[in-house]
Amino acid sequence: MDVRTIEACCAPLLTETLDEEQATELAAAFKVLADPVRLRLLSLIAAAPDGQACSCDLEAPVGKSQPTVSHHLAVLAGAGLITKEKVGRWVMCSVVPERLAVLRDALGGPARSRGRRG
Repeated sequence: MDVRTIEACCAPLLTETLDEEQATELAAAFKVLADPVRLRLLSLIAAAPDGQACSCDLEAPVGKSQPTVSHHLAVLAGAGLITKEKVGRWVMCSVVPERLAVLRDALGGPARSRGRRG
């Protein structure tokens, strides 16, 4: 899944219409996060002390085997949402805040009333 192109690409969804390329880029990024295991892993890494988590400490919290966790971490890294650094036998993972900010900002913006009545 190639989502490397999502730099500060898009205006917030609630303020402007996305073109086809922007929609494709954002959809690929959100597809990466649509998996519950990857979303939990991202959350665990972000909440870890110093914003770094060892891959060895991520298996038990998500209840998955090392190969499965490794696969999901590779997908997150491939999307540019985390970085992985090998330290001896272990892999240390960190969130890339700028990449998450692009996704957050794409969902932000002022909510507009569209004539709906509640």
